[in-house]
Amino acid sequence: MTSVAERTPPTEARPARRRSSASIVQSLVIAIGFVMLVGGFAMLAIQYRPYKIPTGSMSPTLEIGDTVLAHTADGTSVGRGDIVVFQDPDWGNATLVKRVAAVGGDTVSGDREGRITVNGHQVDELYLAKTPVPTTAFSVTVPEGRLFLLGDFRGNSMDSRSHLDVAFGSVPASGVKARVEAVILPLSRAGLEGRTAAFDELGAPRAHQAGALLPAGWTAIGGAALIVLASAAGWAVSLGRKLGGRRKT
Repeated sequence: MTSVAERTPPTEARPARRRSSASIVQSLVIAIGFVMLVGGFAMLAIQYRPYKIPTGSMSPTLEIGDTVLAHTADGTSVGRGDIVVFQDPDWGNATLVKRVAAVGGDTVSGDREGRITVNGHQVDELYLAKTPVPTTAFSVTVPEGRLFLLGDFRGNSMDSRSHLDVAFGSVPASGVKARVEAVILPLSRAGLEGRTAAFDELGAPRAHQAGALLPAGWTAIGGAALIVLASAAGWAVSLGRKLGGRRKT
């Protein structure tokens, strides 16, 4: 009796090792992708909130029905030119969206065409709606700890100019909930809301750049892509082995 049938060819163990290594690599890539996906979404969920624009007062920057993402913030972390989400009981306590035109201590004035001057500096606001509708002329000094807020559509905006009889039209900085950084819907208007430099010559506090929105979004997208690619590669390798096995038989 010979022992030939009992011998195991040495090459049979190699494919098993290769399969094991490929499986480990695939699992590792999927795990990394999962961490990136969850981490990116977690950062967005913690730092950002969606809001829907109810009126056309911020047109053409933000239109009626736009859904925006806003970075959670308070009044101490916004600057002139930032677009903020806020509430004020004197304004009906509704959630509103306007642009910061002046902060506590500023003297701000405006003419009937909607142009404003802050601390003696005429601000060139290129984002304003081009409208012939006359607006309210005013000149006030903003109390400390408060903000003077205006809509970009100066001819169709119920803003600080409409509440001059209460704290000179200003709202408490504590009423700020968030700072708008992007439009997400409709998709035809989706994109980051660019930082304005219109108020930079006035010094601090300046308008802010978008925060972690873009990095967090790309991290989540990259994680999802890794998961899909690793899963597809594993499926393709498995299919190739099955087809190869059928050819041998």
